Amino acid sequence: MRLSETFDRLRRHGEMALMPYVIAGYPNIERSLEILSTVSASGADIIEIGVPFSDPVADGITIESASQAALEAGFCLSRFLDRIHDFKLKCPAVLMSYLNPLLAYGDPLFRDLGRAGMCGLIVPDLPLEEADDWRSVAESHAIDLIFLAAPTSADQRVKRIAGATRGFLYAVSVAGTTGIRAELDKNLPEFLDRLRCLTDKSIAVGFGISTADHVRALRGRADGAVVGSRLVQAIRDGEDLHLIVNTLKDATR
Repeated sequence: MRLSETFDRLRRHGEMALMPYVIAGYPNIERSLEILSTVSASGADIIEIGVPFSDPVADGITIESASQAALEAGFCLSRFLDRIHDFKLKCPAVLMSYLNPLLAYGDPLFRDLGRAGMCGLIVPDLPLEEADDWRSVAESHAIDLIFLAAPTSADQRVKRIAGATRGFLYAVSVAGTTGIRAELDKNLPEFLDRLRCLTDKSIAVGFGISTADHVRALRGRADGAVVGSRLVQAIRDGEDLHLIVNTLKDATR
């Protein structure tokens, strides 16, 4: 299923997409696959799967620490993609990775992403100006290459990013790194309204979305909410993932 179909279906039902973020290989590959199955069955509409990287420039301490733990546990992207192929998730999945691990993976990348059932790819440090070949290969494998827009992005650049992105436009809620925040940025509503005037693509918001109240506050302005650090913290602390994801999903309706 293409991501646009998921957003269209949810829109018809008056819902936003809940997009939990799970780190591949944390705390190890087998456990992370079990976590993905739980999250998928608990109300996730799309799952964002983060690839551990040693220098995650956009990630806060929670995700950075978990990524390092996954690397120390011997994470291997090719092995993860082989294993997830055997798991039947109940919702689409999108891979998020910095550029270096993907370059190291080489030519089989998009073929293997397709075989693993990935519907999309987010590469935060892939410049739009250098993305033409990536966009072409992704489209040939029916994988949506998704780009990010930040509050600091000028209108003309947002239009270019929105024109290039597939599946949805990823709206970065703050000019900073990921992390759990008590309150949404006070400028976020204005930013989302600006994006809505510049594109008709579905808009999913990430960075700092931590609570059901945050998700509810996005209704009417965004089409999806990415919850990352809060889920990673819950995994670390052994909290009830089913309850957390289910509560967050309820807030999208």
